[in-house]
Amino acid sequence: MNTSLKNKYDSIIFDLDGTLWDSSANVVVAWQKAKEQVNYIKEDFTRPIIHSITGMTYKAIFETLLPYLDEEQREEFKTLAGKHELEILYEKGGDLYPGLEDALQQLSRHYKLFIVSNCQSGYIEVFFKISGFEHYFIGHQCYGTKNQPKAENILDIINDHNLQAPVYIGDTMGDYTAATKAGVPFIFVDYGFGKVEEGQIASVSSLAELAGLL
Repeated sequence: MNTSLKNKYDSIIFDLDGTLWDSSANVVVAWQKAKEQVNYIKEDFTRPIIHSITGMTYKAIFETLLPYLDEEQREEFKTLAGKHELEILYEKGGDLYPGLEDALQQLSRHYKLFIVSNCQSGYIEVFFKISGFEHYFIGHQCYGTKNQPKAENILDIINDHNLQAPVYIGDTMGDYTAATKAGVPFIFVDYGFGKVEEGQIASVSSLAELAGLL
């Protein structure tokens, strides 16, 4: 893997969950609250369960976790879970990864920064509200906006902002696959929720290391 990546890119596109913060503890609270409102969910939700589906689209999450539900039930629960998730995260937030603001300060001096996530609409805005870091980012896109795959959302950001040499930062194989489909090099952060064994241009173990690399 290349260890000299400075001055090779004009922009950085970040994944959110598992890359910039971990909101899983309060997502559990939100989804458990949604479960209490219906009578057809068998299991309790836990942080390992939330980590296991991080990076999937919001639709795919509930298809994976709740395959025994019919479409109407699944859609009802997805709506309830999403509502409570935004409400609770807006109040309590998530855990920002160590060194996040220092890394964003440093990187924003040299690169245009963006977020592309498979989250629901409103989720990135909650991250901005909780962190206070919106001013570091030029733009963002999520699955909930157009219900399209992450690769297409990455391409939207590239085209909308006329990016010439972006790099994508994420923590799962889904992130790697999306970046590859969009024709964008990928840097893997190994402190998140997934594993990427090969194909990335670099791997880092902290945001400070990422900032130093770029």
